[in-house]
Amino acid sequence: MGYDTTAYDDVEPRAPGMYFLRDALDCESLGVTVVEADDGWEGMEHDHADADHEEVYVLLHGAATLTVDGEAVELGPGDAVRVDADSTRDLAFSADGSRMVIAGAP
Repeated sequence: MGYDTTAYDDVEPRAPGMYFLRDALDCESLGVTVVEADDGWEGMEHDHADADHEEVYVLLHGAATLTVDGEAVELGPGDAVRVDADSTRDLAFSADGSRMVIAGAP
C-alpha cells in the first residue's frame, strides 16, 4: 500500500494537547504534530540543529506567538512560518481553542 492514514486525536498525546503523528503514519523522515491549546499554553525553547530539521508552523485557529532566535512572530489563523534547524524556537498560545500543525524534516 502506498499510503497510511490516521486521525490525530486517535494518537495518544505525548504532552498535553500535542499529537505526534510520525509513528502512526509510518513516516521515515517527516515529523507532523498537531497542537490543540488554550490561552496560556507555552512550549519550551529548543532547536533541531542536531537532527538538521527545519520546521513549518501553520496556525489553523486561534492566536499564537512563535519566538524565533528571540524575535516574536505573532500568528493568526492561516499564518505559516518556516524555522531553520539551528534557530531557537518557543511557542505560546494566546487564545482558547487554538489549533496548529507543525511539520519538520531534514
